[in-house]
Amino acid sequence: MAIKLVNEVRETKPLIHNLTNEVVMNFSANGLLAFGGSPIMAMAEEDAADIAQLSDGVLINIGTLTEPHLRAMILAGKAANQKGVPVVIDPVGVAATSYRTEAFQRIIDEVQPTAIKGNAGEMAHLVGITLETKGVDSVGEGDSEEIAKKVAEKYNTIALVTGETDVISDGQEIMTNQAGHEWLGKVTGSGCLLGSILAACLSTSGTRLEQTLAAARFYGLAAERASRHTNVNGPGTFAACFIDALAMDITKLEG
Repeated sequence: MAIKLVNEVRETKPLIHNLTNEVVMNFSANGLLAFGGSPIMAMAEEDAADIAQLSDGVLINIGTLTEPHLRAMILAGKAANQKGVPVVIDPVGVAATSYRTEAFQRIIDEVQPTAIKGNAGEMAHLVGITLETKGVDSVGEGDSEEIAKKVAEKYNTIALVTGETDVISDGQEIMTNQAGHEWLGKVTGSGCLLGSILAACLSTSGTRLEQTLAAARFYGLAAERASRHTNVNGPGTFAACFIDALAMDITKLEG
């Protein structure tokens, strides 16, 4: 199924509206292009809703949040909901400050997400589970299956809890992905780019669980492939080879 859904992305080249953080825009755009999607980064309130309705998927990422950006995110999310366009919310650093927690709540009060993705610390915070975080990173350990299920149930969405093992839930069923590499955690924006790729996969014809698993598994396989490249000596060279791997045929990644 993952092969079919990734190939469908490459055939349709979905337009993904990335309302994402300023640190990662270039990396996210290049990674999504390599994968087969078509990125647009439109953060202005004046056209956020119009762009969302023209798109095949919307990513809302609160990494470098400002009030104008927050207003644009809400406008884009509401417009996407009205048009039936899938919405991914990435609550980056939501546990770090009260403002980020409040901002997420303001979004979720008006926007119905198709999927919420985040690390264990971020996702645990959304359902009142205490888990240690450091800035935007999760450093504590928790039951990712319990967290994913509770997030999915509370927000009526698909939950993707990222980590050494990614856990996906719709509130009932649990799926996991173990593909990946530790150097993803050494590249700024690697999690944010996964949000863009997830939005692209949600535009395909599979079930929401299948679409989310396809995104996570392909991403992990690409990371594993990049780590094995002879030119890779650390996170910097890994990042370049990772973008290349995102453009590969999934059957070659699995080989």
